Amino acid sequence: MKGIILYTSKYGATKRYAEWLKEATGFDCIETKNTKIKDVMQYDTIILGGGIYASGIAGLSFLKKNISQLFGKKIVIFCDGASPYEEKAFQQVVSHNLKDALSGLPCFYCRGAWDMEAMSFGDKTLCKMLQKAVAKKASEDLEIWKKALMEAGTEKHNWTDRAYLAPILEAIGQTGD
Repeated sequence: MKGIILYTSKYGATKRYAEWLKEATGFDCIETKNTKIKDVMQYDTIILGGGIYASGIAGLSFLKKNISQLFGKKIVIFCDGASPYEEKAFQQVVSHNLKDALSGLPCFYCRGAWDMEAMSFGDKTLCKMLQKAVAKKASEDLEIWKKALMEAGTEKHNWTDRAYLAPILEAIGQTGD
C-alpha cells in the first residue's frame, strides 16, 4: 500500500501527529499547502490532518477541491484541537465539514496542544475575548470546549499522544507496531 499524509499545522500539534503517522506507516508526509493533486494521484491511501479552527478543519479545502479526482482511493481524515474528546461536539465538527462528496469519510479526533504565547495576535485576542465571555457563565452550564478553554488559561499544555493514532491506523489496515 502506497500512502501519503497531508497536513496543515498552525501551531505544531497536527504536524506532530503527521510525523508520528509517517513513522508508523512509512507513508510520505507533506504539508497540504505544498501539495498538487497530480502528485497525490500516485497514492492508494491518503490521510489528511488539520487543526480545528472556528469549527473548520484546516486543510480540508484540498480534499473538497479535488475529491472527484480521488475516487477509489482510501481517504482518512483526522483533526485535532485543545478540547478533550466529546462525541456530540465532534459529530458537530464532522457534520459541518464532511458534506456532499466528503460525507461518510472516516474522521478521527486527536487532542492537540495549547500555547497562547505562540498564537498569532488575532488568535490570542480571540481566545482572550472568549475566555472573558465564558468566565461570566456558571461552569456547570459550559460546553466541554468552553470548560477546556477556561482550564487552559494562559498556561502551555501539550495533550498530544500517540494513542490517538490507533483508530487511524486501524482504518487504513495497519496496527502501527
